[in-house]
Amino acid sequence: MMRAQGTERYVLIAAGGTGGHVIPAIEVAKALRQRGWECVFIGTPHGFENRLVPAAGFALRQGAGGSLKRVSARRRLRTLLSAPCAVGAMVHLLQRRRPAAALSLGGYSSGPLVAACALLDVPLVLLEPNARPGLANRLAAPAARRALLGRPEAAAFFRAGSCSVTGLPVRREFFQVGARRTEEPFSILILGGSQGAARLNRAALDAAAIWLREGRKAPRVLHQTGTREHEAVREEYRKLGFAAQTAAFFDDMPTWFDEADLVICRAGASVLAELCAARKPSVLVPFPFAADDHQTANARSLAAAGGALLVADGDWTGARMAREVAAFDRDRARLAAMADALGPLARADAAESVADAVVETARSAGGV
Repeated sequence: MMRAQGTERYVLIAAGGTGGHVIPAIEVAKALRQRGWECVFIGTPHGFENRLVPAAGFALRQGAGGSLKRVSARRRLRTLLSAPCAVGAMVHLLQRRRPAAALSLGGYSSGPLVAACALLDVPLVLLEPNARPGLANRLAAPAARRALLGRPEAAAFFRAGSCSVTGLPVRREFFQVGARRTEEPFSILILGGSQGAARLNRAALDAAAIWLREGRKAPRVLHQTGTREHEAVREEYRKLGFAAQTAAFFDDMPTWFDEADLVICRAGASVLAELCAARKPSVLVPFPFAADDHQTANARSLAAAGGALLVADGDWTGARMAREVAAFDRDRARLAAMADALGPLARADAAESVADAVVETARSAGGV
């Protein structure tokens, strides 16, 4: 097919499903918008982008796509059978209004856009958040002009000449968060990601029961439960008589980071970038069923740098949580050292660097 050459400062961005994909993409879009570029997002029908993207002032178009990993054979077949129609619809979109470039963060929504870009020779840039790339970005690599990496470990999966480490964009407010609090009570922030985490929820409730039953010093608990378990978790705290602050999702996350001495969370790429920006010590409990176990690969780099404690999912219990929180509360010097270790890992210019790469790619292809 003939190349769809963009003549406008117009970029399509595929970032759908979880906040870990959507939030960094929004930061890139903001940087592009400041340069006079228009950004339109391609998303999924039920992902977080349906709330976050319009709230940030960007247009959102629904794309078709589905998972091929860790799903039933029936769902995998349905995804494959729907792929030609999804790609055709995306080709039509690109032909109707031709972007100067496209940016993909991987995930379900990216497949049809990547295929359409390959067919029409639209300049494609990948932004890979994780230390171990997902299937979507690995499949897209041959069609991409540039591969921008959140973590240097991912370079092994892409062509050497196409890679550069930009870091993963986070909101600027995270860089203004205090590195360490000194006042009492000791405060912990529990984050299960945009989908919630049953393991973290259960451990927190069991730890609360231990603190109450054994009369131990309890921390202040700030707990993002996820939508599915929020009511049940809040009710169990109430029955225990434990005064945790709970929410299904914290919108103003930098404020909650500022309240915490320690963060307990999964190890998605986005939250790790936020921890580095805010210099917040953490306990990382990677989700063991994440694609290609990429969360464990993500967490190892922070733990190796001395900024986090890495605990396997099966080892994170209420008893372990109560023990680790008490140890951190007693050793504030350890928290300070962990915060210092995170500073060099932060990339305040990540959004600008990704925006630079998108613009340079478009211009080198003659698109603007």
